[in-house]
Amino acid sequence: MAELTEQSQRALRRMMLERQSKHRVPGLYGAVVRDGELLWGLGVGSADIQKPDHAPTEDTQFLIASITKTFTATLVMALRDEGKLDLDDSIDAHIPESSQTGVTIRQMLSHVTGMQREPVGDVWDTLTYPDRAQLLDGWNEAERILKPHHRWHYSNLVYAMLGELVARLDGREWAESLRARILDPLGMRRTTVGFSGDHATGYYVPPFSDVPVVEPVLDILALGPAGALASTPVDLATWAAFLADPVDEVLCADTLDEMCQPQTMADLDRWQLAWGLGLMLLRTGERQLVGHTGGMPGHVTGLFVDRQTKTAGMALMNSSAAPDPADLAAELAAYVLDHEPADPELWVPGSSIPAELRAVLGRWYSEGQAFTFSVRSGRLEARAEAAPSYKPPSVFTEVADDLYRTESGRETGELLRITRDSSGAVTKMNWATYLVSREPYAFGEWLDSPSPAEH
Repeated sequence: MAELTEQSQRALRRMMLERQSKHRVPGLYGAVVRDGELLWGLGVGSADIQKPDHAPTEDTQFLIASITKTFTATLVMALRDEGKLDLDDSIDAHIPESSQTGVTIRQMLSHVTGMQREPVGDVWDTLTYPDRAQLLDGWNEAERILKPHHRWHYSNLVYAMLGELVARLDGREWAESLRARILDPLGMRRTTVGFSGDHATGYYVPPFSDVPVVEPVLDILALGPAGALASTPVDLATWAAFLADPVDEVLCADTLDEMCQPQTMADLDRWQLAWGLGLMLLRTGERQLVGHTGGMPGHVTGLFVDRQTKTAGMALMNSSAAPDPADLAAELAAYVLDHEPADPELWVPGSSIPAELRAVLGRWYSEGQAFTFSVRSGRLEARAEAAPSYKPPSVFTEVADDLYRTESGRETGELLRITRDSSGAVTKMNWATYLVSREPYAFGEWLDSPSPAEH
């Protein structure tokens, strides 16, 4: 494990101790991840109060609960990429027994179906959970309490049905698909359905006494795809690295980018929390983090990643009445990003400039703004000169002679068309149909000039 300065370690430890003490958490493990490795990690308190001197470690399992949903969403997106579903398919197109119509997979992933939160039967009161057959029967009885897309409404029931969808389309149990498609390829051997090996005991600390009560360990059966997994800090570091920079064997980078696109705003008061396709999108200061929180009896957890810097914070606690895990995870990550950022990447010179792009380089104007067109690593880029530094450039991919598609950045998806005169000199460009010219023009002024072809 890499070492932070003593000052940073003391500051992070203090954050942990303040949460543990104020909220009376028996045991807490916090960590900061960088590039898939635990840059810093610390356990405080007790993983089991019968062993008060044994704090949680990097190999202690906690129930990660609804962080499981990020795995289920990844499985769904992998099946989409394989052509086995479309995100705008209705669930009944793949599960014909469903009497709920018009509930799309995209809505399910982003919690905008309007379906009720939990399976029928007061499962968190009775602690009796449905098997797969009972889940489907209950799904058909469940209430659609809101109009679709009317507002964000979290639903464990919906994610249980996404697990059923995975099982139907992949031809095996959800847990088997998870192991084969994600856990084994990533080497996450300590991530399991329920506990396996050394784990933290879950507690509830009553408000009017300081004697923790052991919480039950539940088998939630068909609700598993919504929250059945247990994992360790080491394995979650691997998952954080995947969310920052996926491996193609599991999911391609473009698809994970798609999962991180906001589908709905969950926090309508301050706009600090949105939802992507299976991922929470948390805004903290000027940063946007992706991840998820989880809560099961005796376990509250959170994992959030700054994808740009591949830095993550995690908080794992063995208490039902725990502080906000998203807040703690984000605070741990933010401190390291602010005080001990990673070294900048070394600049590497390019080797060549494509001949067809030489006449495009330099300053151009469009819609009254100056743009700099340049070549980096052999690819054409464009940046508005007035854009803030945090805005990435537009990057183009050639689709035909003098025709480029905007792959990322401003005007993603739009075409850039280059026009040349008979000598091959570039006279103008059109980007998303707008004129791009060497000299600044008002709208229409180009057309009124004596000989536009000469410009």
